[in-house]
Amino acid sequence: MDLLLIEDDGMLGQAVEIGLSERQFSVQWVRTGAAAISESQRAPYDAVVLDLGLPDLDGSRVLSALRKKGQLMPVLVLTARDDSSETVKLLDLGADDYMVKPFDMNELAARLRALVRRQRGQASAELVVGPIRLDEVNFQVLVDEQRINLSRREFELLRALMTSPGRVHSRDKLEQVVFRNEQQVESNALEVHVHNLRKKLGNKEWIQTIRGVGYRLACK
Repeated sequence: MDLLLIEDDGMLGQAVEIGLSERQFSVQWVRTGAAAISESQRAPYDAVVLDLGLPDLDGSRVLSALRKKGQLMPVLVLTARDDSSETVKLLDLGADDYMVKPFDMNELAARLRALVRRQRGQASAELVVGPIRLDEVNFQVLVDEQRINLSRREFELLRALMTSPGRVHSRDKLEQVVFRNEQQVESNALEVHVHNLRKKLGNKEWIQTIRGVGYRLACK
């Protein structure tokens, strides 16, 4: 799950980055409002964690700018202000949830997973397609109730395919999901991960190659 963290405080930002990374989030951390707006345009994110007290722009202005630019990903606001009028303002500007500092890291991760599930139209933290079951909370995949071990990249690739089974996912989109923020990626790297995932799933026909376009999941 790809997350954009907008936080100028070094200690808190590092703690959130480490804590969410340990809970299987892929975190891109920026420290200013301007950098956040630029980064949100550069690559798609599943969710945003936004601190209000930024050095260049107030967090509410960043939130407003994201929504005006058509960014639809869920935004969870971190605030030290336990003020109902402030909360109403943020929700009306387009925030999806908020947490008051200090907060529990497990609760933050759970809230983010719930926001992303709602955005995707999922009813639970599990994705099920045919005999494949993917558990986002425990970072595990089962095929016919037998657990298989996947790398982080394989897990992200499978999750992307499972969110819209039967739909063709472009190569570019899948590369963004699997290799986010990596500067140099071999030209055949995605094919290697697809090959390895097919082998681990135990049925090479489940992931179909659409030549010149991308891949789709077609298991029943």
